Amino acid sequence: MDLHTPDLAPINFQDIIVERPVERVGLIRLNRPQALNALRSQLMEELINALQSFDHEATIGAIVITGNDKAFSAGADITEMANATLTDMLNRGMIERWRQLRNIRKPLIAAVSGHCLGGGCELAIACDIIVASETAKFGQPEINIGVIPGAGGTQRLTKAVGKSLAMEIVLNDRRLTAEEALRYGLASRIAPLDQYLTDAISLAAQIAARAPLGVQMGKEAINKSFEMSLADGMSYEEKLFYILFASEDQKEGMRAFVEKRKPVWRGQ
Repeated sequence: MDLHTPDLAPINFQDIIVERPVERVGLIRLNRPQALNALRSQLMEELINALQSFDHEATIGAIVITGNDKAFSAGADITEMANATLTDMLNRGMIERWRQLRNIRKPLIAAVSGHCLGGGCELAIACDIIVASETAKFGQPEINIGVIPGAGGTQRLTKAVGKSLAMEIVLNDRRLTAEEALRYGLASRIAPLDQYLTDAISLAAQIAARAPLGVQMGKEAINKSFEMSLADGMSYEEKLFYILFASEDQKEGMRAFVEKRKPVWRGQ
């Protein structure tokens, strides 16, 4: 698998590298290795732009976000925030970028190796699936600089690992190894250091080869399950299930099953 496809995006990014390593898969590499991929404002703006571009591109079915072997991301760029006032933080719209991340419809897979801390951990758990290398370390160390996570670290993390462990991670800077992340449900799989990105891209390609509307609505239904009661969630799932019967892909998928052939998806 060629992981070195040249950047084909129309925008020249500085803090990220955009690639298309295999058919229907977009790859975004965080590219500030000298700063352990710290999430400064420029990086987040570029990341959202690239994600939105892939999200609107019909030839892309799933997206992988990664860093490098040493660090997915060690967190936010503290130099940008150290002297900031409340007004500064509100005017910069930092959290607004994270809201835009929630609106990406296509599946997001985080390929995580090394340091995955603070905002980096929040970015990983904002994705739909985490593939971790055996060296990955997850944590929310914001308490050490007098704040708490502000982009989902207290919310998504708690829903993933439970209240007691989340309290220890947020209040006492406990770090999770890759094995612990898998055990507690934060990651879906672990791979060797030389294999984790290839595995993440392969997983993305498998998902991207499936019915696009079904994938999109499956992601939406699962995410809604964290916001609704069981009864409301079941009702929401039922509505999405019925809606898919208005799609051409549903007709094609069931017809292909009956005819014992591979379906040809159109995303319609």
